[in-house]
Amino acid sequence: MEKDTVLKDKWNDLVAKLSAQFADGDELNVDGILYLIGVQELGQGHRHFKKDEKVNLMHIAICKLLEPYGYYEFDFFDDDKWPHYKTLTELPNLKPGEQTVLMKEAIVGYFEDLRYF
Repeated sequence: MEKDTVLKDKWNDLVAKLSAQFADGDELNVDGILYLIGVQELGQGHRHFKKDEKVNLMHIAICKLLEPYGYYEFDFFDDDKWPHYKTLTELPNLKPGEQTVLMKEAIVGYFEDLRYF
């Protein structure tokens, strides 16, 4: 139970900080944070992205976040400098709540590794 409380507290702190910095105080959700991570990992700065590029940014973020768990591995950069990952292990079938916990845990770990908070 304590692990859940620690994750919840870290998540709330992270959301507050990111929301203040990137969303003018509007609260970011998981998808918004995935988008930010995708932009960061792409490394081309913030610009106007097309709808399909936004989906690709979120995919980049998910791959990067789940790489330490052994699900993905960086493969290469394409000609447009977009990173590509290969699947190492199929994701397990998780209930929606379990998926959310996994993503929040991975997001918190990502920002801890960056010493963001």
